[in-house]
Amino acid sequence: MNFKNVTVAGSGVLGYQIAFQAAFHGFNVTVYDISDEILEKAKEKFNILSEAFTKDLKATKNQLDAAFTNLTYTSDLAASVQNADLLIEAVPENPKIKIDFYRSVAKLAPEKTIFATNSSSLLPSQFAKKTGRPEKFIALHFANEIWKHNTAEVMGHPGTSSKVFDDIMEFAKAIGMVALPIYKEQPGYIVNSLLMPLLSSALELWVNKVSDIKTIDKTWMVATGAPMGPFGILDVVGITTVYNINKIAADSSRSPVMLKISKKLKKEYIDKGKLGAISGKGFYNYPNPAYGKKKFPEVVSLILIRIKQ
Repeated sequence: MNFKNVTVAGSGVLGYQIAFQAAFHGFNVTVYDISDEILEKAKEKFNILSEAFTKDLKATKNQLDAAFTNLTYTSDLAASVQNADLLIEAVPENPKIKIDFYRSVAKLAPEKTIFATNSSSLLPSQFAKKTGRPEKFIALHFANEIWKHNTAEVMGHPGTSSKVFDDIMEFAKAIGMVALPIYKEQPGYIVNSLLMPLLSSALELWVNKVSDIKTIDKTWMVATGAPMGPFGILDVVGITTVYNINKIAADSSRSPVMLKISKKLKKEYIDKGKLGAISGKGFYNYPNPAYGKKKFPEVVSLILIRIKQ
């Protein structure tokens, strides 16, 4: 692996975290997004993120200053990739948007540039031909709050070069990740293959009015000792991403439940600007969500004690 220059396309929930993580570990990082206005908002998020690095990683001022020095910003796609060794795509989880992006960037990036998608649910083989360099295309998926939950799932498609696979594994380690090799394409990779059944079940319980959001989360937290329940997790993931995943699944499978979920998410949350933790409002209000308060699981605790008796 001989990467120096990394371009991160998309400064949303995960894009800005990936960019800062790579810059913090010494890579030259260009942050690309579709407008200067969006990039200005990304800069504000980097300032907040630096506080998290200080708190959670004990990062020093010198380390953070170096990270900011390693970051550049542009809304010019051609300029963003002109020297890129690696392009990490973190655009919205929508196949059309991703295909349009790859068709554009394929004409602009130099031959050396490896393309990696951070898609959480879509397979790299869905986009490989559109990249114009299928042998240099791979999936590199991060979990949210990547500086703490530092997993990096590396998954190629049947045409991915073995050297590219190895290089991306090395890059993941170089930016402080636990690199997790996936040897066969799998929707949801490892993390989401384990997590999605939980989140889908919670959404189904909610949309079918079996129980309410807080009770569902309380039940999971008390029964397993988890620090948050499925709806807390969904807020961290971002409700727009959750909506896109359910909408795509509903359109392809015509599942009435997923259609019902996607409609409810759009009407009651997305259309009202409640996008999860990133917007300050989602299923909970932030920065101090109810599930983080000591009394939150109290009702379910009493219920479980009575059941055990």
